[in-house]
Amino acid sequence: MRTLYTFFRSSTSFRLRIALNYKGLDYTPQFVSLPKLEHREPAYMDLNPQGLLPALIEDGKLHAQSLAMLEYLEERHPAPPLMPRDIDERAYVRMLSQIIGCDIHPLNNVRVLKYLRGRWNLTEAQSNEWYAHWIAEGMRSLEQTLAHEKRHGLFCLGDTPTIADVCLGPQIFNAQRFNCDLSAFPIACAIAERIFALPAVIAAHPAKQGDAV
Repeated sequence: MRTLYTFFRSSTSFRLRIALNYKGLDYTPQFVSLPKLEHREPAYMDLNPQGLLPALIEDGKLHAQSLAMLEYLEERHPAPPLMPRDIDERAYVRMLSQIIGCDIHPLNNVRVLKYLRGRWNLTEAQSNEWYAHWIAEGMRSLEQTLAHEKRHGLFCLGDTPTIADVCLGPQIFNAQRFNCDLSAFPIACAIAERIFALPAVIAAHPAKQGDAV
């Protein structure tokens, strides 16, 4: 039995939905609204004391933090793989994933944007400027790495999706939702278009979720 606590617009939840779909793993979604602060309610905090999304319950055990959860799924359910077998290629995939998961996403998540608006009285336009700046900084690093390493094909590493692609797709989706200019990142954007065409990603798309509003 597998349950995913998720919110349709959460990019980290999007990552987990993609991975579960790609591996053909059935799960029951439990929708947790971030705008309604349901992730801070006692019942959810008792389940996941971090108070963050997503959370995965498998065989009665809690798994949290999306990058760790993606690695867990890969080790627990290795086929079809989302990590290469070669140790250097695995390190490369982790590096790309962490550019997104550590250098881009944390500066632009809901908590940060709400704090900027509440504590410093930033307007929506100003917080969007913050968002766009850090998207550009992180995407520039990713694009330069892809261009320098020349290991990409259809996807971030060769022609098979990896965890790096699982992270890239949702991040590009969020950037597009905020109308960020991504024209300076043609390699990443071309890869993202191919990611969005994968059946696992189409089924995981925010608009396809039961809590989409």
